[in-house]
Amino acid sequence: MHDDRSLVEARLRRVLDERIRPAVYPESVPLDVAVWHAPGEPVPVDEGLAAEPEPIAVGARWGAPWGTSWFRVTGTVPEEWAGRTVEALLDLGFDENMPGFQCEGLVYRSDGTPVKGLNPRNQWVRVGAPVEGGEQVRLHIEAASNPVILDYHPFRPTWLGDKDTAGHEPQYTLTRMDLAVFDETVWQLVIDLEVLGELMAELPADAQRRHEILRAVDRALDAVDLQDVNGTAAEARSRLAEVLAAPAVPSAHRISAVGHAHIDSAWLWPLRETVRKVARTTANMTALVEDEPDFVFAMSQAQQWAWVKEHRPEVWARVKKAVAEGRFVPAGGMWVESDTNMPGSEAMARQFVHGKRFFLDEFGIENDEAWLPDTFGFAAGLPQIIRAAGSTRLLTQKISWSQTNKFPHHTFQWEGIDGTRIFTHFPPVDTYNCSMKGSELAHAARNFKDKGRARHSLAPTGWGDGGGGTTREMVAKAARVRDLEGAPTVVWETPGQFFAKAEAEYPDPPVWVGELYLELHRATLTSQAKTKQGNRRSEHLLREAELWAATAAVRTGFRYPYADLDRIWKTVLLHQFHDILPGSSIAWVHREARATYQRLAAELTGITDAAQRALAGEGDRPLLFNAAPHSRGGVPAGGAAREQPSGEVTVSDRPEGGHVLANGLLRIEIDARGLVVSAYDLDADRETIAPGTAANLLQLHPDFPNMWDAWDVDAFYRNAVTDLTQTDELTAGADGVRIVRSFGSSRVTQVLSLQPGERRLLIDTEVDWHETEKFLKLAFPLDVHAERYASETQFGHFHRPTHTNTSWEAAKFEACNHRFVHLEEPGWGVAIVNDSTYGHDVTRSVRTDGDQGTTTTVRASLLRAPRFPDPETDQGIHHFRHALVPGAAIADAVREGWRINLAERRVTGANDVAPLVTVDNDAVVITAVKLADDGSGDVVVRFHEAHGGRARATLTAGFEVADVTVTDLLERPLPDAPEHVGNSVRLRLRPFELVTLRLTRA
Repeated sequence: MHDDRSLVEARLRRVLDERIRPAVYPESVPLDVAVWHAPGEPVPVDEGLAAEPEPIAVGARWGAPWGTSWFRVTGTVPEEWAGRTVEALLDLGFDENMPGFQCEGLVYRSDGTPVKGLNPRNQWVRVGAPVEGGEQVRLHIEAASNPVILDYHPFRPTWLGDKDTAGHEPQYTLTRMDLAVFDETVWQLVIDLEVLGELMAELPADAQRRHEILRAVDRALDAVDLQDVNGTAAEARSRLAEVLAAPAVPSAHRISAVGHAHIDSAWLWPLRETVRKVARTTANMTALVEDEPDFVFAMSQAQQWAWVKEHRPEVWARVKKAVAEGRFVPAGGMWVESDTNMPGSEAMARQFVHGKRFFLDEFGIENDEAWLPDTFGFAAGLPQIIRAAGSTRLLTQKISWSQTNKFPHHTFQWEGIDGTRIFTHFPPVDTYNCSMKGSELAHAARNFKDKGRARHSLAPTGWGDGGGGTTREMVAKAARVRDLEGAPTVVWETPGQFFAKAEAEYPDPPVWVGELYLELHRATLTSQAKTKQGNRRSEHLLREAELWAATAAVRTGFRYPYADLDRIWKTVLLHQFHDILPGSSIAWVHREARATYQRLAAELTGITDAAQRALAGEGDRPLLFNAAPHSRGGVPAGGAAREQPSGEVTVSDRPEGGHVLANGLLRIEIDARGLVVSAYDLDADRETIAPGTAANLLQLHPDFPNMWDAWDVDAFYRNAVTDLTQTDELTAGADGVRIVRSFGSSRVTQVLSLQPGERRLLIDTEVDWHETEKFLKLAFPLDVHAERYASETQFGHFHRPTHTNTSWEAAKFEACNHRFVHLEEPGWGVAIVNDSTYGHDVTRSVRTDGDQGTTTTVRASLLRAPRFPDPETDQGIHHFRHALVPGAAIADAVREGWRINLAERRVTGANDVAPLVTVDNDAVVITAVKLADDGSGDVVVRFHEAHGGRARATLTAGFEVADVTVTDLLERPLPDAPEHVGNSVRLRLRPFELVTLRLTRA
């Protein structure tokens, strides 16, 4: 037989595009349209409905950037359409290739009842099925003219990312406002042909099944009268019935489809727009649940559920009904789909506390899985946090974006720093926006790496990023591939149903130990420095507020601010969303974030001040309150006392130029360039700085990645570097050595100082930053031979190699730390601690002259200047604080990391303040002291082993204790029985073990 495969496939494409798809709506009449443009921010629904609109015609331009327009469409169903299905087709000017990234709308009835959302892949509203004819149609559309930020030419700088700079030019052209007859038979034929055409394209060219489909498609197209598609569609469908009925082979890959709409809580739109995006999507998904009996939809991010409850009560009622039916499923158990690299220990825990508690309180539902399809890598401390919250599973797919190495598993056990393992799945479909295309399903089956041991995978199905969710077309396609020869089988299931099957079939999956590092988006550890600083500062201010408010409540009857702390925590957690904290959102988002962090700082400082005044009492004794988990300067951890001065600091001139700082523990030589050429540990008789190098070296790189400007830094950035060694000023005084440098359009002022009795060199850096597409680093070349180094992560630290033996190691050329990075040789080490930076790199080289020793260079990443999506990223003044700690063991790194982030607070009063709880081993670090969330007055203490070894300790309460309970993160009792004697609890902790205790007051 002659091969006509290409001919038939080309025929299918053209006939579908030009004849069959247009015949889905064979008849239409125009609607009358009027519009009212809200003058500023979005208005309440009743105000939008009551506004008096003016006529507008199809073809007219509308919609200033970030504006809201209320369209009113009215019309009458023609009498001759009686008995047929009629839909309103409402095209606001959509581009079908950009669902979620442009204008959107929410349709209301005149009484304010929401009907459904409008987006480029969902432009229809059902009027009647069937209609009687003559019905009056009146609909209202709250249309958001969100500008397109990520266009066909992506990553080009744009001022559209902030309403203050976006201008007022209309963005969209009103394209279609019609009533139309919907021919479901033709629509079903379209789905039949799409499914078979997509399946054909994925089968081998010589496969029997491909040619059987080809012949059936050819016969079906023969049956279509191109001048009467609607009259011949049924016959065409009948000729496809046999090939659509052929069952899948027994060994077919099995896909659990989960209805999904990944909605970024902010990204290329502000938070206020996400509130509306969520309403549009949930309105559509609850409607689809009602229309499609097999469909199941899962939605994560408790914050987004809370927005629906607060802002769209009518939609919330529909959501609650669908949840009760098991069809609309809370997923993930987190407040938002947060970044997991940068949030601190307690913040990461509270993501689960607040997320899981919301779903428990609202629905009585316990989430067993963390759901993070789009987060930019996963910290090694996360598994035990997930487990401590009462969950056991994780889903993500973002690691499939890695540029260098292909992750070896799709289903596996992920082991964290303490040995906790979490059953983890990466959907092999490699997207969280699956649309049920044949190419996606075939890719999932081919790509699945666990063949022969497992055969189940999950496919999050629906338009995402900007929302939209699953469409009726996706549901129809899934129905056809439920059991279809040549395709994987597809069934709608909840995440829990999928995980139960996956665990049952794969009881002993492979294990991955340590972080899940994304080999992409590394610059998110640095972009938008003030957002990151606001997060770090807020985390520590919350620690202080909870600690001192709890202490004052127990000691003085101070009113513990439960509601205020709950609200502030939720605000901080929201801003840890994986496009806010990473610095990858538009200017509007970060402008609002900076203002929010300032407001929270003032509020938390007020709570702390009030509690400390209550504790200190009236008096003029100077007291230092120490919120750090370690004692310092005679002040106990979690207590207040007088400061105990010790030692002195000398500043002298250096003969070769520059200055020398000394305090009896360290001698720091700063040369005439303002660089640290010696940091001598006097006790160890050991130099810290590698020979022939200098620390405190600011280095400037060009920074123009191939794409994803705010997200990425590509390895070639290192090919060019400028060392900033020229000084404008170099002076010494009582506060230390002050250095001023100018470069480009920017200026840096640094103060290097020592304190009495402290083994650390403080480096305070102010940068007035006005560069573009540059990367600023602060370098410390150290005379340390180390094959690995430690970075702090949640509830512990994680080791990474300093070498690049393999591509896996070489790909980690920019990584995350929290408060410290630590390197050591046996018996001696160095720590570099910080108050607000996360990104860093570590490299090593062997000196070819002199001592042939190893130089290990640590560089903290300070600032970037990408132009997309915020063209003025980080312009302005920034403050950073770092410290170089020679002779530091890991215990010193932990202590100094806390110390630089939690300065003492000076208060005058009458009394020393004893800690509410103490622990007698510095390896056991208390991360939270608070009152129980249930308002009982019980004291909750969370702590972990921080040095990476086993620890014995005694935790003692500074109040009478009636009972001690080990709990999970949600403060629910666990079966573990603590060794409790009086007011003390004896502890035995494994490396990095996380424990929460609830102390019931007598």
